[in-house]
Amino acid sequence: MNTKALLLGLLTVLIWGSTFAANSFSLQGGFSAGHLLLFRFLVASIIFACIALVPSMKFRLPDKQDIWKIVLLGIIGINGYHICATFGQLTISAGTSGMLIGSGPIFTTIFAILVLKERLSKVGWIGLAFGFTGISLIAVGSGDTTFGIAPGVFLTILAAIATSIFFVYQKPLFKKYSAIELTAYFTWVGTIPFLLFAPGFLEAIQTVPVEVNITAIYIGVFPTAIAYLTWAYALSQAHASSISTVLYLEPVIAIIVAWVWLSELPKSVSIIGGIIAISSVLLVNFYGKSQNTLSKTQLDPNKLS
Repeated sequence: MNTKALLLGLLTVLIWGSTFAANSFSLQGGFSAGHLLLFRFLVASIIFACIALVPSMKFRLPDKQDIWKIVLLGIIGINGYHICATFGQLTISAGTSGMLIGSGPIFTTIFAILVLKERLSKVGWIGLAFGFTGISLIAVGSGDTTFGIAPGVFLTILAAIATSIFFVYQKPLFKKYSAIELTAYFTWVGTIPFLLFAPGFLEAIQTVPVEVNITAIYIGVFPTAIAYLTWAYALSQAHASSISTVLYLEPVIAIIVAWVWLSELPKSVSIIGGIIAISSVLLVNFYGKSQNTLSKTQLDPNKLS
């Protein structure tokens, strides 16, 4: 992995890690979850439309046989993920949300086993068991009481599952389309259902404080558009298995940003659960794959996590 790819990967994770606190600030500042989703994806869609119009980008229309796959994956990976994650943040903290989303590779591994027929070693299965233990601890520490589970936990776990399905099933499409093209397609597809939140949208923009509007624009420009572009470029400069390791920093960044920006920290039991969950993800990805799976992954870049 060269230095440029590493720096772009770290920049991407830094931006993505700030999303959780930015979402919480916007929701607390007066935006409804629906209006925030519509705002950020309208901004991102406009940005991708401008990029697509640049002649040097050479954007292609998807083949007819791939349209239904792109639409279905966009609904799952964009609408499903972001609706569950954003509405989930109405009842859980930014740091807790970041840790639950950070445990998403646990579900990705399960779907890879079921769909891609990947195999785990005994260490891998032990790692998965620890992962679910960590998720349980995060959930237990999410409520208002000492030991209570906030409703947003279940939505956020659904978000992690949705993005896992999205990551696994989009892999074959990278044989035909660039990462930037697919990201644009998914963004445009996902923006259309969010138009259901249009009633009252303009009034909301006019009534919330200026700093909340600026934050919503930030979410649309940086985490939703620019970060995906920097991530796509990082993937083009390095092996996916190498550059993807920086994603494990995202929950840590989410907690730090929420602490600095919102003076918000998850409960100790949730932090312990987060450490266990992220450690299990590392264990599964670095030591839990069987030798057959590893050899196939090294030969076929489309099998990389």
